[in-house]
Amino acid sequence: MTLTRRDFLLSTTYLGAGLAVTGTIEPLVTQAAAEPIELAGYVTGIRMAATPATAYRAYRSKVVANPGVTTWIQVDLGKSFRIEAIQLFPASERMYPGRDQYYAGEGFPLRFRIEASDDASFGAPVTIVDFTQSDFPDPKDNITQFKQHGVNGRYVRLTATRLRAVKANPTEEVPLGGEPKDSPDFTLTVAKMAVVSGGHDVAVGCKVSADPEHGNSELAAQLTRPPRQDGEGIHYDNPHAVTDPSTWKPAKYKAVAPTTGVTLDGGVFQTAMENNIEYLLTSYSTDDLLRQFYERTGKIKNFKPTGSQIFWEEDLAGSNAGRFLMGGANTMRWIDNADLRHRVNAVVDGIEECRQPNGYIMAYPEDTIFYSERAAYTRAWLTHGLLEAAYAGNEKALPMLRGYYDWFNQQPFLPEMLRGAIQGGQGMVANTRLGTSPLGKPADAQVIQRYYQEDAWLRGLAKREKEQVWQYPYDRPHCYLLTDLEAYLDMYLITGDPLYYDAVLGSWEMYRSHWQQAGGSISIIEFEKDPPDSDYLRQKLGELCGSSFWVFLSQRFQLLHPDDERFATEIEKSIYNIGMANQDGGKGLRYHTIMEGKKEKSTHENTCCEGQGTRLLGSLPEHIYSIAPDGLYVHLYEPSTIRWKQGEQPMELAVKTRFPYDTAVHCTVKAATPTQAHLRIRIPSWAAGEMKVSVNGKAEGAGQPGTYLSLQRQWSNSDTIEFTLPAVIRVRPYKGEDQLAGKTRYSVEYGPVLLAAVGSPQAGLSIDGGQDAEHLAKLLEPIAGSPLHFSVRGNPGQTFMPYWQVSEEEFTCYPAVKSST
Repeated sequence: MTLTRRDFLLSTTYLGAGLAVTGTIEPLVTQAAAEPIELAGYVTGIRMAATPATAYRAYRSKVVANPGVTTWIQVDLGKSFRIEAIQLFPASERMYPGRDQYYAGEGFPLRFRIEASDDASFGAPVTIVDFTQSDFPDPKDNITQFKQHGVNGRYVRLTATRLRAVKANPTEEVPLGGEPKDSPDFTLTVAKMAVVSGGHDVAVGCKVSADPEHGNSELAAQLTRPPRQDGEGIHYDNPHAVTDPSTWKPAKYKAVAPTTGVTLDGGVFQTAMENNIEYLLTSYSTDDLLRQFYERTGKIKNFKPTGSQIFWEEDLAGSNAGRFLMGGANTMRWIDNADLRHRVNAVVDGIEECRQPNGYIMAYPEDTIFYSERAAYTRAWLTHGLLEAAYAGNEKALPMLRGYYDWFNQQPFLPEMLRGAIQGGQGMVANTRLGTSPLGKPADAQVIQRYYQEDAWLRGLAKREKEQVWQYPYDRPHCYLLTDLEAYLDMYLITGDPLYYDAVLGSWEMYRSHWQQAGGSISIIEFEKDPPDSDYLRQKLGELCGSSFWVFLSQRFQLLHPDDERFATEIEKSIYNIGMANQDGGKGLRYHTIMEGKKEKSTHENTCCEGQGTRLLGSLPEHIYSIAPDGLYVHLYEPSTIRWKQGEQPMELAVKTRFPYDTAVHCTVKAATPTQAHLRIRIPSWAAGEMKVSVNGKAEGAGQPGTYLSLQRQWSNSDTIEFTLPAVIRVRPYKGEDQLAGKTRYSVEYGPVLLAAVGSPQAGLSIDGGQDAEHLAKLLEPIAGSPLHFSVRGNPGQTFMPYWQVSEEEFTCYPAVKSST
């Protein structure tokens, strides 16, 4: 793994900033302060929400070594206004060094004055406030306001006469909860300067200038950026959004995913699941998984975390148990491994043993919920894990969750959870998954409506506004926004409100069109700037966890619209080219989906990608089929058998195939008595053309790519269905930003399988007669005895193989092609 959250927090600085709403306070002192200044008199009562997206980054002057340097920034309002107040918004964009938690106020001027003038040169300024004689307190995340009556001016200037230090990055890991140190560098840093006149900020969009020596003209415009769509503050409480459950019209799935009853009969999915079992049983012991729960109850004391434990284990206390339960319990529904079942039950028993009388079950103490990502990430993971354990047959798991959420749904901290917690939106899916469970309550959804639902964001997504994805206004844009979308689609299922559906479908289509690399990897990640269609190859963009979320989001749509083949295509690509590709046998899971160079080393240390990767791999059988009231959908082609009831009649469909190594598919029906049913066979969108299907050796019909062929008849025992999947080599030009002069990059796929050119991180191919996709596709020739391996005519030594099979080889998924003529 090359870059993780923990690595980033220890080694870099992160930028972003914000703007807010106007507060109302009494007039303030405007003369020089000789006595110590009390911050309480200058706060609006609004705390600044984090703004790490690049569109909202703060103004930062040039870095200097002398804190006594004077630097200024100046706003031109366009005309003279009667000024009522100046608001200064602290930057809240960086994280504590070594700690996954934002801190605000860095670079806020230590000593400063604010003046107004009708003259751009400030020959005769009028002072609004002057704090040049005493240090102004660190405002942290408090938005400050300085009132004045009777001042008019077209220009407003903030002059800093003494600067605050930039926080230093550590040279070694910071202990849990450690405070950052001041560095020898100093800047003037302000997220926003608002000029209030007539109750409005008249500075929005106005021209900003900075002193030429120490100012930073490139960031000057950030000071007057428009306000964020739902305000600037952390507090978020919308009781008006809560609806009466009696008005809800729950949406119904047209098909359901099987929760059991699917048996794998060899094939690549079975291999992946067996590897996943090995990983789950060898990566941690039961005691490891329960340690933080026992620490909370005092049964274990003085444990000293080291290395990656400081973040993945301590910051995210309890997530390891969630990781194991997500993977282990999912797997138990399909493969009855005694060791796995014993450990899943032991972990649930341990959590129950540590449950508090009020229903609280998390591994971290109640009063630390805002530390790091505990309020969202960790809570969601344990919720997922216990739900999977319940669906796998554990009778304790679901009642425990119900008891916890009866406590959680009434807590006074809820107005701060979305924006006061790190990536608070991640926690939405915990509520909604419980809300759609057999023990769900209206309160589970109403908590989302009141404290999480961002109407402006939903409307923007419904309009396909791409900025809502890659410039999400309230936290770092990240593939984890997909979990918010999962939750909103759950809200559609619970309430039937089309606002949720329209927003999530709009965002699904945007991700699919603008943030997806070859093979389907979702290419948007925290800490990297990733504009739509940029498709960078030299950044580590694709996370395994992001593609796992993509599968579960696409599955929800698939069950709503089982005849829409697009959703099966997305699930299929993600499984073959990300889930299986990032699995390193039974040893571990890889973090990023690398498109070029060498794959990362796998880990088994409870990373975010391990947790969601093992969850995805444990769920593979449920994506092969879905069950409708009138029959069955066959989505993916794996050797497997499904048993279900058609009405009251038990039925069975056995699929024999070696796909993707071979394209022939043979299905056998079992039915004790003749039974009427629709069996719908997917004709994949990657199919080369029409696919013919026979029943009992006779032609039954044909379907076009991207559709389902419905076989409606009375099925009898031993009826057979046969067809050949029309898989071919497909070559697609690379349209991203990392182009090569004189060459064209291409991705190459066989059916749904992404192929990699192995032997070099930048394979260069030479083609006679042109360099287009059609020419390249015709030059790939199968290698005898090596299924899905291809040589390239005219390019000796160059081979292609399935990306999921690449291990230690150097490779590229985007070989560069140059015409030899």
